[in-house]
Amino acid sequence: LSWLNPLQSLLSSMKHACEILTRDPEGGAARIPFETFSFLYLYLASIDGEIPEEKTEAFLHGIKEQADQQSGMVLLRNF
Repeated sequence: LSWLNPLQSLLSSMKHACEILTRDPEGGAARIPFETFSFLYLYLASIDGEIPEEKTEAFLHGIKEQADQQSGMVLLRNF
């Protein structure tokens, strides 16, 4: 589980990115389009270099399934 701490750090970064990029009011769901979320997540994961690619792909697959049920939007509660 050596990837656990880098993953937690990445998810924290993604939370902040969602809060910055959302059009929702402060304190809202902080929704962003899946495409934006995926782009940022893949970029940050590649910079980190410690998160296995299969973990990244599996995570994004799960997030996409949720986003597809939410008009293509990712919510903070999804991760």
